[in-house]
Amino acid sequence: MTRTNTRSEDVALVGEETVGNLARAALFAALTGAFAYVSFTLPVTSVPFTLQVLGVFLAGAFLGPVWGFASLSLYLVAGAVGAPVFAGGGAGLGSLLGPTAGYLWSYPPAAGVVGLAVHGVGDLRDPSTAGLGRLVGGMAAATVVIYALGTAGFVLVGNVGVRTALVTAALPFVPAEALKAAACVAIVRSDAAAAR
Repeated sequence: MTRTNTRSEDVALVGEETVGNLARAALFAALTGAFAYVSFTLPVTSVPFTLQVLGVFLAGAFLGPVWGFASLSLYLVAGAVGAPVFAGGGAGLGSLLGPTAGYLWSYPPAAGVVGLAVHGVGDLRDPSTAGLGRLVGGMAAATVVIYALGTAGFVLVGNVGVRTALVTAALPFVPAEALKAAACVAIVRSDAAAAR
């Protein structure tokens, strides 16, 4: 009787760091989906006001450009396949093709912009150590990305002019974006976030 000696080795299919980053990306995608439930329509526009952009800012600030982008991409995929994570619990491909779809499509690159401003292209760092100018500048640039794509989508799908789109789908939200940016700064700079 011949005995075969077999050797087994543990094979890591995905590294621990990747698993951790994916978990954090999923967490921020879920947080953005939860923020979408804070939704109401202003009297001057059909575009809903939500807290989703705060989720975009936070994902970029805490996850960096690559994983911030991945997190918001995961958010879009979840909504596309039916998870009720869009404004007011909306879901499905219709949300990604409607008049406000440009805003949704802007979220991954906007999170990447914030992440790039806060972390640069190297290794991730503690976001609370980023200068206030970098943090606010990143969120301002991300807001430009969100408004540019959102307004363009509103013009194309809503069949309105650029001026009308700006007046109804962008300008009424500027004060709210400033408040969301301030909230993001407060969260990033808080003792609880720094202690993580």
